[in-house]
Amino acid sequence: MIGIDTNVLVRYVIQDDLEQSRKATRFLERECTDEEPGLINSTVLTELVWVLESVYRYAPYQISVAVNAMLRASQLRFENLDDTRYALSRYDNGADFADALIAATNVRLGCDYSVTFDRAAAKHLGFHLL
Repeated sequence: MIGIDTNVLVRYVIQDDLEQSRKATRFLERECTDEEPGLINSTVLTELVWVLESVYRYAPYQISVAVNAMLRASQLRFENLDDTRYALSRYDNGADFADALIAATNVRLGCDYSVTFDRAAAKHLGFHLL
């Protein structure tokens, strides 16, 4: 398995730097295989969503389309597929992706809930306002 950094995924999705985008595309589409998959860990995925939202002003549905395409790619693996799918479904329903992933991960690890000062996060499952 080969770890993939956020900037490689950004170049692949955005295609804004000719040389880096070409390398990212070639790597993801030719060098990552079912036998030697690329790994997208939760931190990288969270950074990707943040960069697409904040820097490139992608709408949530555009980000969801991009992430779902990655989830379907047989040559990619995710740190925790169930947590990722849960977070993406919550994101599709208006939650912050990072908050949803935090909640899913913490529940999977045995937490009854997570405490936060973030009022928006506290409106979603898995968080209680402190």
